[in-house]
Amino acid sequence: MRPSIVEVLPDLFFIERGYLNANHFVYRGNPPILIDSGYVADFNETARFLNDLGVGISEVGRIISTHCHCDHIGGNKIIHERSGCDIFLHEIGKHFIESGDDWSTWWRYYHQQADFFPCTQGLEDGDVIAVGPHQFEVIYTPGHAADGIVLYNRKERLLISSDTLWEHDLAAHTVRVEGNAAVYYTKKSLENISRLKVAAVCPGHGPIFKDFKGALQRSLRRIDGYLADRRKVGTDVLKKITVYTLLMKKAVPAQSFFDLLMDTHWFTETVDLYFDGAYRAKYDEVIAGFLNKGIIRNDGENFYTTVKA
Repeated sequence: MRPSIVEVLPDLFFIERGYLNANHFVYRGNPPILIDSGYVADFNETARFLNDLGVGISEVGRIISTHCHCDHIGGNKIIHERSGCDIFLHEIGKHFIESGDDWSTWWRYYHQQADFFPCTQGLEDGDVIAVGPHQFEVIYTPGHAADGIVLYNRKERLLISSDTLWEHDLAAHTVRVEGNAAVYYTKKSLENISRLKVAAVCPGHGPIFKDFKGALQRSLRRIDGYLADRRKVGTDVLKKITVYTLLMKKAVPAQSFFDLLMDTHWFTETVDLYFDGAYRAKYDEVIAGFLNKGIIRNDGENFYTTVKA
């Protein structure tokens, strides 16, 4: 499936992917610059999209990563090996990568495929970075990710919101990794960016949208719901990562899917933390709901998801 590609600023293209692969940006200049590189298993597809824009992997001069979760950094190592490019990310993410911390990056916790890579520069809140002629302010937005940032072009009022702000949903909150204050940090991050004047938002997943204030209000209401009932955080993790697991695996034998999840850190710990160890009951609840809505389908042998990768 071809992605939606939109030129959001002169020679800066937004590439909308899906749920497994984060959206990314390509600056088609000299040198080319990439913001977020997708999931490693789909790298050949990512490379093809860049080639369609006239950018070869060996030509990339810089990658800017909005955080170090696997769906945003999957192509970093391969691109660096082929191009020798610089890689920028928040200083906390730089520490995670340089120290080989595959837990804080979520990779081991969620059984994800990812690779460590050289980091050139750690970014801090308030830094200004150039993407060709376009200047972007770095705004630190912890919550979903300890190293999360958004990028703001004040001149054009364009916000690259990554996983800090989506149009109709929130990114998962993994308090086992991010800490019990993760939801509070997201609320503070949303309140922080609410002061910006934004004409268009390019999120980490989903299409470009213009109703910045509406998206903020929806996100803050959901955060308040999380704070009022912590079980909503757990349910959200179970739903999102169940789908994410099927996207990573492509298809899983229906009879063994529960056992597969029971062998992970995330599933058992999430159910222990929020639902008193009711593993089978929560699994059956989530799967039944997804089958009813057509989000998961059973071809007679395997589960697979209809969600776009």
